[in-house]
Amino acid sequence: MGTTFSKEEKAAMRAAAAEAKAAKAGADQNAACLAAIAEMTGTDQELAQTLHDLVQKHTSLGAKTWYGMPAYTNTDGKVVVFFQSSAKFKVRYATIGFQPDAHLDDGNFWPSAYAVTKLTAADKKQLVELLKKAVS
Repeated sequence: MGTTFSKEEKAAMRAAAAEAKAAKAGADQNAACLAAIAEMTGTDQELAQTLHDLVQKHTSLGAKTWYGMPAYTNTDGKVVVFFQSSAKFKVRYATIGFQPDAHLDDGNFWPSAYAVTKLTAADKKQLVELLKKAVS
């Protein structure tokens, strides 16, 4: 039995292939990240820009796109944290997620992604702490 991918999943795979090709050609990955944020609208754009600003201010992670969404990499080029807009998969919340290279391990059970609809000052403070721990 074959796997059927949604239209959104197929688009994400095409975006990943295009990103790999652009990276090999030496494209400006930070500019691609900012362009991806600029293409978003409303709350998605606001949340993505806030994450971008916090990552830039509090970490040394590099910006790029990953499956067409903003992502931030360590010096080895591994994605540490990413943003997924709510519009991407037509869900009611955006996602800020952390990949295995994020140093968030806490025993045998810890969160690796967060649903987000708004970022208050307290939320931003918590997010900065997560970012700092992720790159520690």
